[in-house]
Amino acid sequence: MKDLIAGFPTHLKKGVALSDTASWKNPGKRFKAVLITGLGGSGIGGSLAAEWMNPTSATPILVNKDYYLPAWVDEHALVIACSYSGNTEETLSAMDQALERNAEVAVISSGGRMLQIAKEKGLNAVELPGGNPPRSMMGYSISCLMAYLEFYGLNVPDWRAAWEEAVCDMDEHKERYHKEAEEHARTLHGKTIAVYATDGLAAMGERIRQQFNENSKMLGWSAAIPEMNHNELVGWAGGDERMAVLVLRHSGEFERNAVRAEINKETLKRYTPHLLEWRSDCSHPIAQSLCLSHLADWTSYYLSEMNGVDIMDIQVIDHLKSELGKL
Repeated sequence: MKDLIAGFPTHLKKGVALSDTASWKNPGKRFKAVLITGLGGSGIGGSLAAEWMNPTSATPILVNKDYYLPAWVDEHALVIACSYSGNTEETLSAMDQALERNAEVAVISSGGRMLQIAKEKGLNAVELPGGNPPRSMMGYSISCLMAYLEFYGLNVPDWRAAWEEAVCDMDEHKERYHKEAEEHARTLHGKTIAVYATDGLAAMGERIRQQFNENSKMLGWSAAIPEMNHNELVGWAGGDERMAVLVLRHSGEFERNAVRAEINKETLKRYTPHLLEWRSDCSHPIAQSLCLSHLADWTSYYLSEMNGVDIMDIQVIDHLKSELGKL
């Protein structure tokens, strides 16, 4: 996993190259909405892309993380199915329904049943390099996802410039990422982690929480500001020093949310001294998000070492799939 984390900037570049050399068929029509369906490390790219597209896309972009599709999906919808293994049963179920309803279906996968169906039906598809944990391949999958949205004529932000800035920052400041990640890991070690994000970083908060879950084998949750100000903040009456708070900030956050974040920090310090705030020095909002992800990956790595756990181990998920397979 250490090499895979270090390879994140390279994955971003290779994902763009993989998409740019793909031979996709243009349906020659506009879609009323886009649905990105996928779960876990395969599906987090959909949450990120949908959030990044909010400021520019007039076409609704929604995310699905279940077996079924909403009723509005029909021949006027674009459905992008994301499963790294190609065998995620929930995503295959959603993909089958999309095909039955004559939606435009595009695929991102490394193989399995999903890629087989895509080849049989002549669907647009990207084949990712296989054999790795899905969560470690986000650089590839998110690059291909943004390329798809661009290809299908949606008004995407300047994501390619963001990629260049983020890759440059990660390559130039490798030692800084390691040093900061080790320091953050010491603060978060042994704690239940609450990840709070201001507007535009909610999906990245979810990604970071997932990395702590899977890589570090640590419990935690994520929530967004301002929503958590209307409920969860009150719940901190039951909080204490066994918990740590990670606040994700960025330069483009709404000014009222910036004020809220500062007030929240002061409030939360009444209950726990373990509070971190992360920002990126990058100028592009998407680049800031990608760099925070890289910092979190390294932090989750150092936490796995401190916890004495196998960062690659997902036996409980394998057991779940095995039991489901018996039915």
